[in-house]
Amino acid sequence: MVNKFKTVCLTAAIASSSATFAGGLLTNTNQHVAFNRMMSREASIGIDGVYYNPAGVVFMGEGSHLALNWQMAYQTRTIKNDYKLFTNNVNNPTTPRDFKGKAFAPVIPSFQYAYNKGRWSLQGNFALTGGGGKCTFDNGLGSFEKIVGETAMGAIGLAGAIDNALGAEMFTSDKAFGKKGSYSFNSYMHGRQYYFGLSAGAAYKVNDNFSVYAGLRGIYATCNYYGYVENIKVGNMPLYQVLDPSKENSANIELSCDQSGIGFTPMLAVDYKTGRWNFSAKYEFKTRMRLKNKSVNKLPSIGNLDDNLKNQMNKVLTGKFMHDYDLPLEQAMAKAEQTSTAVLNNPTVMATTAGLKQQFDSKINEAIGEYADGKKIAGDIPSLLTVGVGYSPIDELRINVGFHWFDDYNATSHNNRNKLLKKRGTLEFNAGVEYDVTKKITVSTGWQNTNYGLTDKYMDDKSFVVGSNSVGVGGVYHITKKLDFTVAYFHTFYNHVKTSETVTLAPGVSNTYNSDYTRNNNAFAAGVNITF
Repeated sequence: MVNKFKTVCLTAAIASSSATFAGGLLTNTNQHVAFNRMMSREASIGIDGVYYNPAGVVFMGEGSHLALNWQMAYQTRTIKNDYKLFTNNVNNPTTPRDFKGKAFAPVIPSFQYAYNKGRWSLQGNFALTGGGGKCTFDNGLGSFEKIVGETAMGAIGLAGAIDNALGAEMFTSDKAFGKKGSYSFNSYMHGRQYYFGLSAGAAYKVNDNFSVYAGLRGIYATCNYYGYVENIKVGNMPLYQVLDPSKENSANIELSCDQSGIGFTPMLAVDYKTGRWNFSAKYEFKTRMRLKNKSVNKLPSIGNLDDNLKNQMNKVLTGKFMHDYDLPLEQAMAKAEQTSTAVLNNPTVMATTAGLKQQFDSKINEAIGEYADGKKIAGDIPSLLTVGVGYSPIDELRINVGFHWFDDYNATSHNNRNKLLKKRGTLEFNAGVEYDVTKKITVSTGWQNTNYGLTDKYMDDKSFVVGSNSVGVGGVYHITKKLDFTVAYFHTFYNHVKTSETVTLAPGVSNTYNSDYTRNNNAFAAGVNITF
């Protein structure tokens, strides 16, 4: 039963690993304030094009162009779970239940730079290409509590088998595990993930209408996951008493893992201008990432379960025999030893305890595999294709539409979880418009739809995404011809994804576990564009 606690503790912290911003499963696309205010930037000609349309940057004027950006994002992730066993939680006996995680990134910097000379444009970009924040689950997750509740049921099953063999109420008494499967525990999960990207590339203007680009992005990933499960109690018996009664923390679980890795992304792009139209395309190759673990994890052991159960029984039976049969201490201890040995050798009890141990041994690698010290974990960033079309019916008005395709299905993740997605990957469609109100002020707005290739098997509260629609608004104040100040805000409206699974607790006994996933996201941004 203890291995189930370990499985949850060591995986729950990855709930923070989903990207805080717009993009694919592990890709951030809002790397400049212009995106936050307009959403569709693939066909725009501007310094933000160092990321969105690098081939088009060469059509800017000669000289140096620099963008400095700041963003702040806040996101909540909510999973509503409905499970019958939740009513056994003595501290919160309700179902359905909302489990919330909060992700906050107060400072997300980025910059873009381009030096244009003749037909060439030399460019650099620094931004968070994935991750981008911290996430905290103060009260754990639904999947966490689900397994705690199931473990409590397993504990009273073992208690019942022992007491039946003993012919007396001991572990099923109200002072011990009881008969109801009630439980309590404390838990906490915290994680952060940052994928820092630094790119360099060059665009070449083939003629006055057509340009090409090639570049390379280097990525450094750094992640940290910390969580614990403590004070686990089934009925009125702390779990540590059957693991190691001499140590109150012997049943506690603690995860402390740092991950880091390096990857490289080749990039190609083209841009074509004709009249008032502009067309662009960019392709980023898949980034192979392997994250190395540096961990200090504390885990309980189930190996001494038999001995500790026996010690518990001997202690209680010795007192009972002394009281009921007026036996001296020595004889009472001998009789208790003989009785407890016979009980633990009972075929039903042996089968129950052996099943628990076998389950522990078979799943220990699964439980700690992703966070084992020194291990390398797959965390690829998917390849990305973007296409954009821009049209300017009058000089003051610019209208853009764009498309993104993320090949998430073929971006390897731990245990090939990516293969649970639909093969089509993630699709995004966007549109935006900006208008020069005066020579000093530009206003803009935009929309983007994100549609992941999700399946029910992929959905997991430890790491989930849901489709969404995002809207952004903002403006630019042209302080001088060479200095712009931009502000923006965007909000994401997330869909709800509902799943249901049947959980078999024992032969002929099953419950339904329902989940409803959604999110909420807000981002603020400001920045300056400088030409010199």
